[in-house]
Amino acid sequence: MQAALRSVPLVRRGGVLPGYGLALGFTVLYLGLLVLLPLGALVLKASTLSWEGFVAAVTGPRALAAYRLSFGASLVGAVVNAVFGPVVAWVLARYDFPGKAVLDALVDLPFALPTSVAGIALTAVYSQNGWLGQHLTKWGIQVAFAPAGVAMALTFVGLPFVVRSVQPVLEDLDPRLEEAAAVLGAGRLRTVAWVVLPALFPALLTGFALSFARALGEYGSVVFISGNMPLRTEIVPLLIVTRLEQYDYAGATAIGVVMLGASFMLLLAINALQAWALRGRKR
Repeated sequence: MQAALRSVPLVRRGGVLPGYGLALGFTVLYLGLLVLLPLGALVLKASTLSWEGFVAAVTGPRALAAYRLSFGASLVGAVVNAVFGPVVAWVLARYDFPGKAVLDALVDLPFALPTSVAGIALTAVYSQNGWLGQHLTKWGIQVAFAPAGVAMALTFVGLPFVVRSVQPVLEDLDPRLEEAAAVLGAGRLRTVAWVVLPALFPALLTGFALSFARALGEYGSVVFISGNMPLRTEIVPLLIVTRLEQYDYAGATAIGVVMLGASFMLLLAINALQAWALRGRKR
């Protein structure tokens, strides 16, 4: 038997089905045309600036203010979703109740809803004359046309990424593990900390990264609720569009290169952390 197994040729890692080379070539070509070629053109266009011009374009006061708002509000939105998104996913995965299908569909609504519609809706709710904004204004809280409104909009668009990343893991997580922990004397908080959260951490990290990356590139919903005031509520995508409208193509692409590099490094770091977490679970 062992001799027969030794005589069987090894199958390449591509699988037993044919077409490995063709599929790999198509993948490289497809990603190259859709991703690498446009990004390469972006870098080449920015390279037409001198080093002094590039630094001046990406480090001006208006650009720095836009970086702070975009990255800060995106981080706030991703953190809020990372805290409350798993709660929504837990309810959808573990409980049956009337209207569950409607609630489940509402989670995906930011995916399908045009971002401009979301921005108009948020502005109507949180403006000074809005349903909630008029009451918040009495307490000195301004959401619309303020950085808080930007964070609100970015939280809205990022929620589905966290919920849909965590929900399948919760559905596959065996409830008997939690019951076993309770039988062994673990309390609810300890069971969540030592049984549930370690299993959710890689998926939660993925959802956080996707939510953060989505928020960095958001434009439509933010321009309505932010007010687009330079040095205060202007986000980086809007600044890029403004530079393009002023025919400053090199300056716009320079800021785009900065955002591209920062986003890539952040996603690379989060993916490395996720791989480390998965290796820790397998040990």
